[in-house]
Amino acid sequence: MNVGILGTGNLAVALGRAWAPAGHSLFVAGRDPLHSKEAADQIGPMAKAVDPTELATQIDVLVVAVAWEGLEAALSLVGAPEGSLAGKAVIDCTNPVDYTTCELKPTSGSAAALVAHTATGAHVVKALHLFAGASWPYVGPQESAPVVAICGDEPSALDRAAALIQDLGARPAVVGGLSSARQLEEAAGFVMRVVAAGYNPRLAVPDVDPALLRAAQTTD
Repeated sequence: MNVGILGTGNLAVALGRAWAPAGHSLFVAGRDPLHSKEAADQIGPMAKAVDPTELATQIDVLVVAVAWEGLEAALSLVGAPEGSLAGKAVIDCTNPVDYTTCELKPTSGSAAALVAHTATGAHVVKALHLFAGASWPYVGPQESAPVVAICGDEPSALDRAAALIQDLGARPAVVGGLSSARQLEEAAGFVMRVVAAGYNPRLAVPDVDPALLRAAQTTD
């Protein structure tokens, strides 16, 4: 798969490094050409730094890994408002949470909704905003692999996102359409609040086995 990475920070590099061994060709773009080249060099020989204006023509899917404050500007760099990403899967990894208050910065909607509004004709999927770059790749037992909740409206885009998530060693879980994105983004704020209180967020939600629930329902 030809994967575009919009962003040059830690998450962008970590995702690129994890995807490169799976055989994906990676195209990195950002505001600063020097930073793009540095990020591509860190990812390795499967990655190439490209001019933002040329990114859309070379990729099958775009992964957006930028800060909330620079989201619209980054999408404009690649021509998204003009339809350069029309028909393409766009995976939004933006974490729009205020680290001080743990509340979402957008007062309504979601970062993913902003991407969909800005990137004319793109098929947006919300994914990977809950996990730090250091989480990838996951190489432990599959039964303990991280579950990455994703949402989107276009089945083919969800399929592409799911495939890339599996290549990270994780398990994708489709939890709804793009209207569910705000709930997913708020989950990041919840995690931060639990961590700030001094606890492990893994222990802050019930341990529920869906298989046991289904078994119980069939015996009722």
